[in-house]
Amino acid sequence: MKNPWVIIGLITVVLFGGAIWYSSGATSKSNEGVVITEHIKGNPEGKVTLVEYSDFQCPACAGFYSVAKEVVETYKDDVRFEYKHFPLVNIHRNAVAAAVAAEAAGQQGKFFEFHDMLFDNQESWSNLANPSVVFIQYAEELGLDIETFKRHLSSSVLKDKVMADFSEGRELGVAATPSFYLNGEFLDPKEFKTYQGFIERVAGAVDPSLVSTSTPSAESGVKFGL
Repeated sequence: MKNPWVIIGLITVVLFGGAIWYSSGATSKSNEGVVITEHIKGNPEGKVTLVEYSDFQCPACAGFYSVAKEVVETYKDDVRFEYKHFPLVNIHRNAVAAAVAAEAAGQQGKFFEFHDMLFDNQESWSNLANPSVVFIQYAEELGLDIETFKRHLSSSVLKDKVMADFSEGRELGVAATPSFYLNGEFLDPKEFKTYQGFIERVAGAVDPSLVSTSTPSAESGVKFGL
């Protein structure tokens, strides 16, 4: 009679090996077709570079995103705007999932459209136990290929990209969101204090004369919150 412990051991090895194989296959499938890209608006060759480190679940980021969007649209011929992820994982449990979802939409050319939907509807998904259900609804509204989007929601490559942005921000000294860098220089909110002050800093980088002439509309008394 064969030793039952040997048989049990063999079964365990087979099951464990099968689990590893299945996990590896699922991971490989979720990364299928993924291409890492930068998320840039405005003029890629613009003389002014504005980089934002942001968190989709951050209320201050949601409050500020329309101002940054307006600035980029106003000076789109001169400004190269790049969005980077800085999910505050200790306080925002769905921030990474939202960032990966935006990246998944970006795989189909809809990063900024998804970006806008996340901020416009932040309260709808921020506290959900499973926000992916809502993210899939957004993807449907944008006309994305849903099966591809669902697969990419589990992409380890896209999650690594999100966390690489975060690590890059940490190395630069980013500690809060949103954080902006204008031509490589950190825009300290203590120096301009309001949305209008931020707008004028960007306008001044484009053309110093724009500061006192035409800048986008914004409430000069609105505080820039982090």
